[in-house]
Amino acid sequence: MQNQDDKLKKIISHCKEYGFVFPSSEIYDGLSATYDYGPYGSELKNNLREYWWKAMTRLHENIVGIDASIFMHPTTWKASGHVDAFNDPLIDNKDSKRRYRADVLLEEYIGKLEAKNNKEVEKAKSKFGDAFDETKFRATNPNVLRNSEKIASVEQRMKQALENSDLAGLKQLIEDCEIADPETGSRNWTEVRQFNLMFSTELGSVAGDAATIYLRPETAQGIFVNFLNVQKSGRMKIPFGIAQTGKAFRNEIIARQFIFRMREFEQMEMQFFVKPGTELEWYAYWKEARIKWHMSLGMNSDNYRFHDHLKLAHYANAACDIEFNFPMGFKELEGIHSRTDFDLGAHEKFSGKKLRYFDPESNESYVPYVIETSIGLARMFLATLSSAYDEEKLEDGSERTVLRIPPALAPVKVAVLPLVNKDGLPEKAREIVKMLQLDFNLQYDAKDAIGRRYRRQDAIGTPYCITIDNDTMTDESVTLRERDSMKQERVRIEKLREIVGQRVSMHTLLQQLV
Repeated sequence: MQNQDDKLKKIISHCKEYGFVFPSSEIYDGLSATYDYGPYGSELKNNLREYWWKAMTRLHENIVGIDASIFMHPTTWKASGHVDAFNDPLIDNKDSKRRYRADVLLEEYIGKLEAKNNKEVEKAKSKFGDAFDETKFRATNPNVLRNSEKIASVEQRMKQALENSDLAGLKQLIEDCEIADPETGSRNWTEVRQFNLMFSTELGSVAGDAATIYLRPETAQGIFVNFLNVQKSGRMKIPFGIAQTGKAFRNEIIARQFIFRMREFEQMEMQFFVKPGTELEWYAYWKEARIKWHMSLGMNSDNYRFHDHLKLAHYANAACDIEFNFPMGFKELEGIHSRTDFDLGAHEKFSGKKLRYFDPESNESYVPYVIETSIGLARMFLATLSSAYDEEKLEDGSERTVLRIPPALAPVKVAVLPLVNKDGLPEKAREIVKMLQLDFNLQYDAKDAIGRRYRRQDAIGTPYCITIDNDTMTDESVTLRERDSMKQERVRIEKLREIVGQRVSMHTLLQQLV
């Protein structure tokens, strides 16, 4: 198994070479933590966004979508708590001059202890084989117990410090754990201080008359301020949801690990409005629904886990993350939060407008509670590539790099390849392109030997290749080659649209959720 750091480097290199992701402004030496999505990357992003959108709005008759503005009235962010409370605990290393999030340093320390425990388990498993009892081993092994006690202690102290905004306590915990600068090994730390993550700018063209406004740090507030607009215009009844995708901006202290953490990113969020008192039932429902959505992609259930929040946000009474096993380890992919009535209640207070729902069944008026599901599109993109990237040794001793992207999400669905560039094969291939191009994103490729062309399509994740050969000219059939197994079958041209359509359709994913 390849080193995880090496895998991330290979994915980054592959993304650049094959047109998935480029460093932004590269001809000017780039800009830290900003990236541009290339031809295949933009297609994959669009497909991921479409699958999320359809799963939310097509499969739930009580969920509708909106597209709110990035710029919002500045009081929005006062009401939401972002102006006063949207902070991260920042710590600098005096020797390296590098800046870190204090809580992330502690989480990485906990991750190392968990990795040690897993290593002990794997060693014992290989030693005892089928007779190995992992539960008993974790409950009795001295090394595992010692590490588990450290983890519990650090988690408890970190939770307490974060909840109490005890910055000195966070620093003391970092020192007690003997956490060093990951880059240099230095333990010469500054005090921990708070850092607000919002980007501010000015609205207006005349100096002095401009008002300070913010680039939105999340898309959720655009949903909340439109609650009544959507409810009344759509004649929506509680419970109902509002979905949105769009850009958000955060001045992250640490923006690194490729596209995992950036200052400009895209969110896919859904706010589900429910009757007070039912929120925890709906919270459980959406936890199950969202993990089912991820499982439908076939990216190995072992790569996912739930992580309950140690520190609840100021608006939440329950919160968890769906974490994915990225090349950097298990990290947050999606958040599911029970936000209570904080958001609508706060906007009602600050705006002076009633944001209530009259329930005709109970004949009462109330501020709805909210369940949120929020996923980063770039993180979903990286999770998909991390799961799909494979270096495979073939039976003949050769190797290939293949992206096993689910066919419905693949940037290019099918490649049309004339075996040779003569004997009327290119012309026949062009006829097939014309027949299929309105149904599928496809490529025509006639350059190089057929084996090299297959390898190029494997590298960008194309699930099917259609090869036109001399027999095609007489029997009106082609060779259909499948990416993952590399198996080939003869298919009549008239059946291509139907066969390929069934295999790459997003319906195959959505049907698993019905």
